[in-house]
Amino acid sequence: MAPQPTGRLDHTSGGHDLILTRSFQAGIDDVWASITESDRTAKWFVSWTGDAGPGKTIRCTMMFEEGSPQGDMTIDACDAPSHLAVRTADEYGGWRLEATLAEHDGVTVLSLIHHLDDGADVGSIGPGWEYYLDNLVAARSGSELPAFTSYYPAQKAYYEGIA
Repeated sequence: MAPQPTGRLDHTSGGHDLILTRSFQAGIDDVWASITESDRTAKWFVSWTGDAGPGKTIRCTMMFEEGSPQGDMTIDACDAPSHLAVRTADEYGGWRLEATLAEHDGVTVLSLIHHLDDGADVGSIGPGWEYYLDNLVAARSGSELPAFTSYYPAQKAYYEGIA
């Protein structure tokens, strides 16, 4: 069965936010480690090196992209274990991202917020985040990682439609 798109677009005073969520039968500290510790982020998204902390920049290597491109990511806020805000820029533009986590009764909900710039290609960005977040789910459960081709271009029309 093909993965279904889950993201939504919220209009904000500063533009638009793309928001995607995933729930985990796990404590908040464990899920936080999955999105902040390099050895764990490497299993589903990027590995990183450097001295992490608010106002600092780390060097990231994309683990699931052709050629394993590298880039810098600046940490704008890090309030463990509930909020992480980062930004990155490359030849394709700048991205501002936030992750919020909340735990209730042993279930942790992760919300990924991508603050979109005007003209952002939501039809490509949305399926990409669906893929990476499902990679996270699979990596945490020890399941086989999904194929990107299950997300793009299959989910492109959905995301263009909400834009």
